[in-house]
Amino acid sequence: MRLVNGAAVFLLCLCFAFADPASGETRLLVLGDSLTAGFGLKARDAFPARLEAALRSDGLAVKVINGGVSGDTTAGGRARLGWALRAKPDVVIVELGGNDALRGIAPGETEANLAAILARLAERNIPVLLCGMYAPANMGRDYGRRFNAIFGRLAERFGVLFYPFFLEGVAMKPALNQRDGIHPNGRGVGVIVERLLPYARELVLQSR
Repeated sequence: MRLVNGAAVFLLCLCFAFADPASGETRLLVLGDSLTAGFGLKARDAFPARLEAALRSDGLAVKVINGGVSGDTTAGGRARLGWALRAKPDVVIVELGGNDALRGIAPGETEANLAAILARLAERNIPVLLCGMYAPANMGRDYGRRFNAIFGRLAERFGVLFYPFFLEGVAMKPALNQRDGIHPNGRGVGVIVERLLPYARELVLQSR
C-alpha cells in the first residue's frame, strides 16, 4: 500500500465530487488507502467504480466517490477528512489501518485516529460502514491481537456497520492479487465487492 502520487490521485478523483448531486442520488464516500484507491488498476476496475455499478444493478441510485489515497495511514485519513467532507457525502465507508500495521504504528494511535474520524462523522449524523484489517503475522502475536481488536471495538462504541476484514476471501490468494501480493487485481476487487455488497446496501438504505 505504497504512496504513488496518492495526493494527486485523491484530488483528481474528488474534483468531480463537488458538482451538485442528482436528485434522489445517495453520495457514498470511500475514505481509504490504496486498497480502495485502485492501486495498479484502471479507474473503472477499482473498488469505488465496481461498487457503484453493483449498487446501481441492485436498483439503488448511488454515486461512489473515490476518497482513497495510496500509502495513507489512519493519521492521513484523519487529517484530510474535513476536506473530503466537502464532497457532501450522505454515507461513508472507512477503510484505513493497513498501512499503520505495515509500519508498526502503535495500535493505540491507530485507534485514536479512527475514533476521531468516526466521532466527526457521528457529529454530522453520517452513517458509516467501518472495514476492519488484520495485522501481518510478522508483526508478532501481541501486536496482532491488539491491532485486530481495534475495529470491532470502535464499531460497537460508535454504533456503526462493521465488515470485519476488507480483504476477506482475497488475502493470500495469488490468483486474486497483483504481483506484489498485497493489492487485489480485477478479479480480487470483484470478490471484495460481492462480499461487501450486502453491507454497502444496508449503509445506503440507512441514509433514506
